[in-house]
Amino acid sequence: MLYFIYDNTFDGLLTCVFDAFNRREFPEKIVGENIQLPLFTESFQVITDETKSDRVLKALRGKISKSALDMLFIDYLSELEGIEMILFRYIRKTLISKFSIEMNFADPDVLELSKIYRKVTREEERVRQFVRFQKTADGVFFAIMDPIYNVLPLSVRFFQNRFADQPWIIYDVRRKYGLYYDLKSVETVQFDPLDVSFETGKLSAGKLDDYESAFQDLWKDYLKAITIQERKNLRLQRQFMPKRFWKYLVEKN
Repeated sequence: MLYFIYDNTFDGLLTCVFDAFNRREFPEKIVGENIQLPLFTESFQVITDETKSDRVLKALRGKISKSALDMLFIDYLSELEGIEMILFRYIRKTLISKFSIEMNFADPDVLELSKIYRKVTREEERVRQFVRFQKTADGVFFAIMDPIYNVLPLSVRFFQNRFADQPWIIYDVRRKYGLYYDLKSVETVQFDPLDVSFETGKLSAGKLDDYESAFQDLWKDYLKAITIQERKNLRLQRQFMPKRFWKYLVEKN
């Protein structure tokens, strides 16, 4: 069994495709670095090369639509176990086929990637809907999220356009990184926010803007005022707003 080992990047995965065709050896599994391989397996270390990945992208652009190409990256962000091999098989089939396979849902890989795409984009939409910012003492708006999939990269443009006039940080607690917008550009940041509760997403009182606590109280009062207790339907609430998001909603805590 041949394993390809790569650096857990999308460019690295595309480099796997290039090297496989170049070597005429196709992996049965693609795994990230620091993974313990089974005994008696053959492995090949893939060194990420943007020139190689760009050549694969260029070949794909001639075979499938832009939306299908975007789907490949979005599916990669699912981080699901085995996603690398599903994508690898899809790309390999695409490159050797005379016709586009993107609408061939009889192919199990095409069907599976379409399902994963819907799951990831749905999660990204929920992040847009349920993010709650808190204004810090230094004027930065801070929010914490715990999405199932790595969808923050998909949300950059939306938040940059929607909140263009204020600096903000959205922190992914599961993956331990955040996006920081400084009114000019967005960059990735990593830190250990000791003054944040990962259970509620709340900043410590000393880190909040003077008026932030008052605004949070207003949100809570507003929710209480519009809630009709006799018509409260928790099952319906969970249908439209999964419970895992509740702990980061200011108005519910």
